[in-house]
Amino acid sequence: MNVVLFGATGMIGAGALIECLDDDDVTEVLAVVRRPTGRSHAKLTELVHDDYLDYSAVEEKFKGYDACLYCLGISSAGFSEADYRVITYDYTVAASEVLLKHNPEMRMCFISGDGTDANSRTMWARVKGEAEQYLLQQPYKSAHMFRPAGILPEKGVVSGVASYRFMYKYFSWLMKLMGVFLPHMLTTSPILGRALIRAARDGSAPDIVDGKAINELGA
Repeated sequence: MNVVLFGATGMIGAGALIECLDDDDVTEVLAVVRRPTGRSHAKLTELVHDDYLDYSAVEEKFKGYDACLYCLGISSAGFSEADYRVITYDYTVAASEVLLKHNPEMRMCFISGDGTDANSRTMWARVKGEAEQYLLQQPYKSAHMFRPAGILPEKGVVSGVASYRFMYKYFSWLMKLMGVFLPHMLTTSPILGRALIRAARDGSAPDIVDGKAINELGA
C-alpha cells in the first residue's frame, strides 16, 4: 500500500508515520511537509511544499497512491474563524482535489476530533464538521473521519503545542486514570496510527470513527 501523509511533523502525523514505516503492508510513504521530518527511511519520500492551497507545480508527485492519512491540523486557540477555516477546510479541499485527480480509487482517512459537528455553535467543531462533510461527499473508494479525544504520545512523539507538552509531562497519569474508567476517551499515538493504517488498507472502519472504534481498530 502506497500512502500519502499530511501533517507528519505534528504529533498525530508523526505517530502515524512511525507506524507506517514499521508496517509491512505499507510499501511507500509520501510525506507532504513544510519542513523536513528529520527521518530517513527506505520507504519515506518527503515533498517539501509551502503552498497548501496550490499543488499545480508538484501534482505529478501524487500519482500512484492507495490512501491518504490526513493528519494536518492546528488548535483553534488564537485564530479567527476565517483564518482557522483556511487551514482546516480550504487546505483539506485543495489536497483532496489533487489526490482524487490522480488516484480515483484512493481511500481517505481524516483526523478530526471528538465533538466535531457541522451544526455546532463552537467554531472549531463546526469548521471541522464541514471539512468532514466535504470529504464524505467525494468519490473516494472509502472515507473515514477519525474523532479521537485524548491522545497519549508514545515512541518519542511530542506535541508541538507548549501547553499540551506541559499537560503530557505532568498530567499523563491523570489521563491514564481517565482511560481506565472511560477507555473510549483515551488512545495512544501508536494505536491511532495503526487504526489509520487499517482503515486505509481495507476500509474496515465506519464513516465516523469514534474513540471506541479507534482503539478496536488499532489494538
